[in-house]
Amino acid sequence: MANDRPSPMFPSPQGQQPELLLSAVLHLMSHYHAGSPCEKLAGVIERHLQVLSSSPDLGPVLQATCQQLSQQWAALVALHRPAPPKTTLFERLAHLLSAKRPASPLAQ
Repeated sequence: MANDRPSPMFPSPQGQQPELLLSAVLHLMSHYHAGSPCEKLAGVIERHLQVLSSSPDLGPVLQATCQQLSQQWAALVALHRPAPPKTTLFERLAHLLSAKRPASPLAQ
């Protein structure tokens, strides 16, 4: 999953109105494709779908669909995540040398 932290707006699926969540996620999806794709919006869509997939008020088919879509959106979010900064050859060598160096004996 792209984002494991729970959304403060939806602390648990119990007690939520699934129709409202479904309406919100459909609205968000239409905005995602209306303009240029936004990583943050994709993450919000993924979290909404995740909450819906575990909602006891939805039927099993809708839960499974939301689960599959949540996984697809999570993959999309992960795809657009920025790559870690590249290190230079010197930085990699310095890291290797510092990792192999034995600890200096303590002065007595």
